[in-house]
Formats: sequence, structure tokens, C-alpha cells
Amino acid sequence: MAELPVAELPATPARCSGRFTISTLLGMEEGGWGPYAPSEGAGCDSTHPTHLSGSTLCTRTFGYNTVDVVPAYEHYANSKGVGDAGKGRPSLADLHSILKPDPGHLHVPVSDPQRSNGLPEPGPEEAAGEPGRAPAPEPVRFGWVKGVMIRCMLNIWGVILYLRLPWITAQAGIALTWLIILMSVTVTTITGLSISAISTNGKVKSGGTYFLISRSLGPELGGSIGLIFAFANAVAVAMHTVGFAETVRDLLQEHNSLIVDPTNDIRIIGVVTVTVLLGISLAGMEWEAKAQILFFLVILVSFINYLVGTVIPATAEKQAKGFFSYRADIFAQNFVPSWRGPEGSFFGLFSIFFPSATGILAGANISGDLKDPAVAIPKGTLMAIFWTTVSYLVLSATIGACVVRDASGSLNDSVPVGSLGCEGLACGYGWNFTACAQRQSCRYGLSNYYQSMSMVSGFGPLITAGIFGATLSSALACLVSAPKVFQCLCRDQLYPLIGFFGKGYGRNSEPIRGYMLTYVIAIGFILIAELNAIAPIISNFFLCSYALINFSCFHASITNSPGWRPSFRYYSKWAALFGATVSVVIMFLLTWWAALIAFGIVIFLLGYVLYKKPDVNWGSSMQASSYNMALNYSVGLSEVDEHIKNYRPQCLVLTGPPNFRPALVDFVGTFTKNLSLMLCGNVLIGPRKQKMPESRLMADGHTKWLVKRKIKAFYTDVVAEDLRSGVQMLIQAAGLGKMRPNILVLGYKRNWLTASPQSLEDYVGILHDAFDFKYGVCLMRMKEGLNVSRVMQAHVNPIFEAAEHPEENGTRGRAALGTAADPIALAGEQQASTIFQSEQGKKTIDIYWLFDDGGLTLLIPYLLGRKKRWGKCKIRVFVGGQINRMDEERKAIVSLLSKFRLGFHEVHILPDINQKPRPEHIKRFDDLIAPFRLNDGFKDEATVNEMRQGCPWKISDEEVDKNRAKSLRQVRLNEILLDYSRDAALIAITLPIGRKGRCPSSLYMAWLETLSQDLRPPIVLTRGNQENVLTFYCQ
Repeated sequence: MAELPVAELPATPARCSGRFTISTLLGMEEGGWGPYAPSEGAGCDSTHPTHLSGSTLCTRTFGYNTVDVVPAYEHYANSKGVGDAGKGRPSLADLHSILKPDPGHLHVPVSDPQRSNGLPEPGPEEAAGEPGRAPAPEPVRFGWVKGVMIRCMLNIWGVILYLRLPWITAQAGIALTWLIILMSVTVTTITGLSISAISTNGKVKSGGTYFLISRSLGPELGGSIGLIFAFANAVAVAMHTVGFAETVRDLLQEHNSLIVDPTNDIRIIGVVTVTVLLGISLAGMEWEAKAQILFFLVILVSFINYLVGTVIPATAEKQAKGFFSYRADIFAQNFVPSWRGPEGSFFGLFSIFFPSATGILAGANISGDLKDPAVAIPKGTLMAIFWTTVSYLVLSATIGACVVRDASGSLNDSVPVGSLGCEGLACGYGWNFTACAQRQSCRYGLSNYYQSMSMVSGFGPLITAGIFGATLSSALACLVSAPKVFQCLCRDQLYPLIGFFGKGYGRNSEPIRGYMLTYVIAIGFILIAELNAIAPIISNFFLCSYALINFSCFHASITNSPGWRPSFRYYSKWAALFGATVSVVIMFLLTWWAALIAFGIVIFLLGYVLYKKPDVNWGSSMQASSYNMALNYSVGLSEVDEHIKNYRPQCLVLTGPPNFRPALVDFVGTFTKNLSLMLCGNVLIGPRKQKMPESRLMADGHTKWLVKRKIKAFYTDVVAEDLRSGVQMLIQAAGLGKMRPNILVLGYKRNWLTASPQSLEDYVGILHDAFDFKYGVCLMRMKEGLNVSRVMQAHVNPIFEAAEHPEENGTRGRAALGTAADPIALAGEQQASTIFQSEQGKKTIDIYWLFDDGGLTLLIPYLLGRKKRWGKCKIRVFVGGQINRMDEERKAIVSLLSKFRLGFHEVHILPDINQKPRPEHIKRFDDLIAPFRLNDGFKDEATVNEMRQGCPWKISDEEVDKNRAKSLRQVRLNEILLDYSRDAALIAITLPIGRKGRCPSSLYMAWLETLSQDLRPPIVLTRGNQENVLTFYCQ
């Protein structure tokens, strides 16, 4: 621990409190206090606040007076990024660097560990608990029984339990009915295990299913499933309400008491019912929970009523309808299937029953209203699945042991036991149902009468009450779930125009606006009154959610992310994958066309979020998967041998801050996009202590600028004492494995004539270093220059200090005094900064392949020509030659280019390349190098070295004479470029090389200046590392 020795504590209140800020500790240090700690018990008062922690000093530091702190909850609350400093924890600089008095440096409000409801953090005033301010009321929170188990059981139980399960038992038999139940429950149980794992992998907030999927798989899949899941719940409100309304309508018809007509009665009853449910929901979660408990009790009573009815001796009326209490032979007959009708198949019945096993997400959907979601969701969901499964199995077994498949319901069909001509089990109990069974006209029995449970029960109306409770509780659960999920989705702002519905009201942050929207949707579908068409799509939406929850669990497990640490251990990633696959299969088994519609909607919403790229970072498993894939491929690439056919120009671009040289970034980004590596390098010159904070601060901004400009590149920077040493670091350390740069790209140093001699020496030295490390070099010059930092500053302040521009080579410039901005020049620079972002039209790309560098001078223009912006440009190749062999040399070059398959067909031979330049141009070159000459008069080497002491950039007369032919060649080449390529879109020419130690930097820069001066189009001087980058072999 970073300890600060302390002697006696003064008797002042500030220093007797046991609480210390950075300033207090500094005062102790600077005040010359002794090296010993205070006496025992000193400074242990816990009543005063600290800037570092929410604990006392003694609790915080084991009794030592130190800036360091012990682990605490608030240090980890609400931290998202890797670099986020925990609240109250000192930064590394506080512990490692020299302390400076800064009272507010670490003053961060301490978060409340109890605040786990997913609502926005309170403001400073609220957190401080000002006197006189009323404390916010505590929100209602539910435990696992009331909040999850009961809610899930109510949503799982439905009308199928009462009206369809006896009929399914008659069709499939008890054995296959149990198989159907267990198959359905297997899917829901696996999904429940996946929910349990995801919900225990960190703090769960409001948003339910959407929150779990989006925070696990990311906003793309999470957003799409969240929207359709909220909509599906809203429509499910209408479905369950219509189910209730149909039951009420049937009762009215039995008593001839219809309100208007059968269809409009459903609408009237449905609208009234959903309005009452809305009122219950708006009253608050507490009232909604009370209503759910009431429905739960009604269903339990109806279920007990049914079980009691099975053991009561059957009356004659019940026997006429096929009920004979528990009989072994009835159980044996109903144990095997008896398929009837068009739906009489195993998967047909499975598709009818499966929706009754769903509803396990009802508890997770109100995750923000649970006391401890990590405990409540796993426990409540799995217990709900267990008890509802038991109820389904018990119901199918008991009713299958009591009721025969066919019965007439007529008391006149009673016969003496053993009568002739009587077939079936009922004959043994004194009933003859043979006639209606043979004609298949029986109105009663398991196979024909949907109300068998009501008939068997002790008191029939209680079963009707159970049906009411099941439908209304499911409708109420969906009415609550839809707004809760939708509210979280609205707050994340993944889709436009829905933020209005994200506002919460009251202590539970109730989504009142979401309730009203759900109410309107439900009313709309209730008024349709015909939901048979929409019901399969809704079922498929829920199955989509199951599939994605299981896939989320599998994906998070398979990525091996260190952040995947669920406290619920009883899950399997392979079981989760199986659950996801089965959910998709069931979607197509239920209704294939509805499955296709559901997938189509999910893909559309997924594509929208992928296109919009929302600015959210939730640490999803997709991010972990991206890292895994990149890591595996990068490591695998290291095992692959290099081949010329797979050569890619991987560029280290000395951009400085990338937004300072947008044209250079655009140029390289054009031919490397989706093809190869691009690294934007920046050298921060200065003391490391001063520049490191700047580096950390600006790196994210530069990366975001590249993303916004749609440049697929990395940004990296180094801190160095000078430019050259910084570039050497980048050249040696940039990249990873085989993903390492092989080309150094930099801008031309326009101000070399006026720059300091050392910066000139460094610039040329960087080129030498690149060749020493076997890099190719690509040097770009534009007439308007590449650096637009002047333009950027001019937008802020029209009169500013002009830059000296040593940053043309990758560092930030120093300001020179007294130069005002020229508006015309600024406009030209601004236009030049976007030259490579516009269509180039039907111009030419002129390649001057003067010397064989391995083919890099040809390859880069070829890659440019493949891009849409350059697609209309014609590529011309110019090579040197002799006037008397022009045809032969042209044929040879055309033949070579055709073997490379580059598609360059226009080749020009330059026979006059060795002609003497015009005298005025020679004089201009001589005037250019005149300030750098030693004028030593051809003295001996020792004398020249002595004269050059301290100024190695100076040019001796002997060096001028030895390099005269090469110098005149650059002058002549400039004349040729002006003649042939004045209107080209781009000029690519082989970069001349100056021999290290034999060509002074000033002479070399004079060559580059002479070669590229007065040219309107951008010019790229390229030199490969003399190794082949093109081949015409196929192996």
C-alpha cells in the first residue's frame, strides 16, 4: 500500500476526524510530521465524509494513514469500460505520481449499494440527502414467490389446461400426452436454465427479456427481439382478453342473454375487460400483484375442485357423459392413442399444446421490480416450470383414468351389464354408447366434449372461474410485461421516434405512456375480434425470444470471456444450443409461414440497427466473439508462410493526428480498405510525463474520427524525444505477427528549405531507417499541401500563428510568429483535403515505372483503379527507353504487364529521358542547393569533413559533381511530367534513392523538390524494398 507516515494528530477538528483527503495527507507530509503512526484509537471517528471512500479511515486502511483504500462495493458500481475508475478509488497517478494539492480531484459521489432497480442515478442533491428535502419513497419490490413464481405459473396456465388438455389426452393417450408435455417442458426448462445463467451474470435492471438478450448478445439482436417481444405481449393482451370474452359470450348464449350479437358481444366485453385491467396496472405494481394472487387462488381452488370431483362417486348424469370415477380398464384404454380428425397426429397435438408451456418469461419481464433479480428469476422460474408440469401430468393422468372417449349424454342409454350388442368399456358399467360411437356422433366423452373438466369437477362453476382466472391473469401479465420491456428499449434509443414512451412515473418508474400504447394496441386487436390469423405469429415471436435466450447463454459460454461468471452453475452450453435449435424447429412445426414472417421481421430490425450503429457499449458476447475470432485468425496467420500471390500493401502512415492530414488518410484508406492493414502513426514529441496524458486523452477521439470518415484503420501513437526516434519505434513495434506494416507512407516536407537543419536531417533519416528495416516507402506531395491544421484553426480564429509544419512527417508542429491566414490558400487546402473522396472522372493515372522496385509502383495504382471512385480513370504506364529500340522495348513491357494481369494496355516509351534539361531549369536547381553548399573548392576529404563538422547536411563540391547526372535526371523528369501528366488525376513515379552516407539530406530533398515541383495533380513517389510483390506464376 502507498503509505504516508503520520505522527501525532493535531487537536483541530479537521484532522481529528479520521477522514483524510489528498490535501490533508499532503499537509501531513509537508508539515514535517514524524514517521510514526498515531496512538491506538486516534482518528477513528466515522462521522465525517471523505473524498476517497465512504468508509472510515481505519476501516479503509487497516489503521494506516494512506491514500490507498480497501475493496468496497461502491468502487465497482456502475463501471462499464475497462478504463473506468471506480467511485472513491484513487487513480494510479494518485498512488504512483507526486501528490499535488487538489481538494476536488477525487471527490466523486459514492453510489448507493442498495440502488439496484435500474433507474437513473440520483443527482448530487438527492444523493447528499439535503436537510429539509423529503426522502424519495421506496419503490415496491417483490420476492421470488410473489414476483416470479406465481406470475410465471399464472402465465403458463391458460385455457388449454381446462379446455384442450383432456381432448389431447383422448387423442394421444396418456403415454404420448406425457411425452408431449415433457418435450415441451424440456424446451422451457432449458430456456429457464439459460435465463438463470444470464440473469446471475451481473446486476439485472429493468427491461426483462430485452435487457437480458441485448446485454448478452448486443444491441443488434437485442433491439430487434425487444421490439417484437413488446409488440407480441401487447397483442397477447388482446388474445387472452378475447379468450375470456368468448367464454363469457358462451355463458350468455346458454342463457339467451346476448347483449347485441355474438361478435359484437366479444368486442364489448373485451374492451370493458382490458380497461379494467389497465386500471389495475395504473394503480401500481402492488395492486397488480394483489390481483395476480387473487387469480392464483381462484385457479388453485378450481384445480382442487376438479381433484375432489374425480373421487366423488359418479351420478347417473355424469355416467351418461362418460365419467365413471377411477377405473383401471379406462386408464388402460386411454393409455394408448386414438387419432381422430385432421389434427389427429403427434406433432399436430404437440403444436396445439406447446403454447400452454410458454409464459416462463413473465417473471423476468418485471426484473426492475424484483428485490434481487439474480435470486428471484432462477428460483421462481424453475419452480414455476416444475409445479405447472406436475399439474399438467396429474390432470392428464387423472382425467384419462376417469372418463371414456365416447359418451352420448343420454340417460336412456343405460343397459343391464353384459347386454348383447353392446361394445366398449361403458357396457361393463351399464351404459351402451355403441350407436353414437360407430357413427362418431357422440357429444360427450374425452374425445368430443371440451368441458370434460367442468363435468368431472365437484362444482362446475368453479372451473369456469378458473378459466376466467387463467385468461385474465395472463392478460394482466402481458399488459405489465409489454410496457416494461418497451420502456427499457425506448431509453436505449436504438430506434427513432419511440423515446417519448421511455419516461417513468412514480416510485417504481411506471411506464404510464407505455401502458396507454399497449392499451391502444390491445383495443385495436380486440375490435378485430378474429385473432386466429395473428395468433401463430405471436407464438413464433415468443419462440424467437426463447431461441435467442438459449443462444445468448451458449454464445457467452463458448466465447470464454472472463466476464462470463454466472453464479447459477446448473446450465450447459450445449443444452442451451440444443434449446435454441429446438425452438427454431418448433417455430416451423407450429406454422411455417408464421416462422418465416417472424424471421423476416427480426432480420429487418437487425439490419436497421446494424446500419445505424448505435453508440452503446454493453460488453456483449458478440464483442468477446470478435476478439476470439481476431485472436485465433491472427495466431493462425503466423503459421502461414508468405507467398507473393498473397502479398498485401500493409501501410504505416505517418499522419500525426489523422484529422490533420485527411487527404493522406483518404488516399491510403482507398486502396487498403477491405484489403490490408492501415496504421495511422503519431509521434508525440516531448517529455513522457507531459505527453502520456495527452496520448490517452486523444487516442479515442482519433479512432472515432477514422470511423466517422469510414476509414478502416488503426491509430497508434508513441511518445519520444524527437521525431526520428519515435518513427523508429513505430517501424519496429507496430503490428502483430504477420499483420505488420511493410510500407511506410508519409507526406512530403514542404518547408524543408526554411526548417531547422536537424529536422531536415531527421526527415531524410526516416527514409533511410525505413529502407534499413526493409520497408517500402510511399511519399505523397500535393500542390496545396497535406496538413490542414491551419484550416482547422482558422475556423476557430481567423488570425492565428502559422505552423512550421515539421508535422508533415508525423508529429505536431510548433507555431511560428506573425503569419496571418490567407483565405484563398485556406480554401484551397480545404478543397484538397477531400480530393480523394470525390469521383475522379475520366482522367488518367500516370505511372512512371522508371526503375524496377519489385512492382510496388505498379501495384498501388492498380489497387486504386479497382475502386469505384477511380474506376473511370485510364491507367498509362511510362518507361524509359532508347529512341532506336522503342518498338521492341514497348512490346517487352506490354508482354510483361500482360503476364502480371494488371489490365494496363497503354504503354509509352520515353526516349528523351536522358536529354539535357533546359538551362533555366538547371539554374533553378543550382539556386535551390546553393544555400546548402560548402563551396570547399574540391579540397581533400579530411578538410571537407572538418568543414562539415556539426552540419552534415551541407553539400561539398565533389558531391555535387559526382551526383550531377542524377540531379539533371530529376530536372529532366520534372519537365517530362509537366509535358505528359499536367491533367492527370494522379502521378505515380519511382522514388529516387540517395545512398546513405554519400548523399547529404539537403541534396536529396533538392532532388525530390525538383522532381515534383509545379505539378497540379497529386504525385506519389513509391519505392518497394526491391523484393517482388507481383508474380505471373500460379504457384
